[in-house]
This record gives sequence, C-alpha cells and structure tokens, in this order.
Amino acid sequence: MLVDIILEGLDMAMTEAINLQHKVGQGISPQQFMERMQVREMINSGIPNTVERFLEIYHRFHALDSGRRKMFTSTGERLGLRCLILCTDWCPDVIWNVPVLFRVMEQCGLPVEVLVMEEHLETMDLFLTDGGRAQPVGVFVDRNGDVLGQWGARPAYIQQVMDDFKASRPDRQSPSYQEQLNQVYRDIGNLYLDGDRYQDVILQELDVLFHSFV
Repeated sequence: MLVDIILEGLDMAMTEAINLQHKVGQGISPQQFMERMQVREMINSGIPNTVERFLEIYHRFHALDSGRRKMFTSTGERLGLRCLILCTDWCPDVIWNVPVLFRVMEQCGLPVEVLVMEEHLETMDLFLTDGGRAQPVGVFVDRNGDVLGQWGARPAYIQQVMDDFKASRPDRQSPSYQEQLNQVYRDIGNLYLDGDRYQDVILQELDVLFHSFV
C-alpha cells in the first residue's frame, strides 16, 4: 500500500535528539537560491536546462487544497516550525523536488531557508540516506531548534528504484556499471516526468510527517 511505502520512506528515528538552533538564520532564502542557480544540462534525468525546469515547476505548482493548507499552517504555528533545506543546484532531485518544498512552505507561511550542502557538510552528515549525502533533505525544526522530522531526498516510490538497483549488488568495477547507473537515472527521470504524480506523493508524505509531530 502507498501509505506503507510512505512510512518506510520517512526515517524519523534518526532525527531524535538533534538540535539545529545554531543553524537557524545561517542559510539563504529561496529567492537567493534561485538567483544563484547555474544553468546545467542533465541528459539522463531529462532536464535540458536546470534553471528553466526549476522555475517551471515552481511557477506551475498548484495551490494546496484548503484542508491540507490549514493542517500544515496550524501545525506550523503550534510548534513554531521552520524548514531547513539541505541541497545544492547540481543535483537533479533538487531540481524536481525543491520547487515543491518552496511552494508548500510559502503557501503555509512556514519559514524556510536553504543550507547549501557544501557549506554545511557537518549538518548534512546528520541526515544521510543509506550512508550517502542524498539531497535534498528538508529538515523540520520547532521553535527551540529541535528536529522533529525530515523529508527527502526523493518520494519513496522513486527512491525505491535506486534502492532496488543497490540491492542487486552491481559490480562497481564492471565496465557496464556506469551505463547501468545511467539507466537508473533515466528511469528515475521518467518517473518525475510522468505528470504531477510525484508532487502528489510528496504532499502525501508531508501529510504523514506533519501528523507525526507532537
């Protein structure tokens, strides 16, 4: 079931007892992040121009339904939530997912800032995915800076493609390894390109995450 996949994709246990109050205010705004983005071509991910694709997703994102927006907003106000997004502009998952996170936080009135990964590696290393620095990671902290949960780096059903590839134990020394990996990136890119499904799943995952906050 989809909810089971969502729950498996939200690793909240690892965020226990982490406080990031010292990081609040150390990032850049969404507008600054967008202004500083460099144009890149990501062929395997189906992104001919990263800046254009990012802005397209950002500007075309639909308004949240009133019930979801009310829940996100009320939870944010009750806990003093803010979102710290660990990411860079050279990762395809950032191009697909961060515009959605920006818009959700914007529509709900939740403060959000970007911690550029290379400038905050010690923080990034608190939120690894399968031991790696997968991005983006949206970290939600309360008014005291305590981490309540995180989202990222991909919707769970898309992450599953990469997990399955890694579980197949591909030989990194094999001459075909890079092509196999490129095919995984193409498969993931095709899932992102399949309409707005991935955005709907992000919203469902955020629903589960916000309902877990106490």
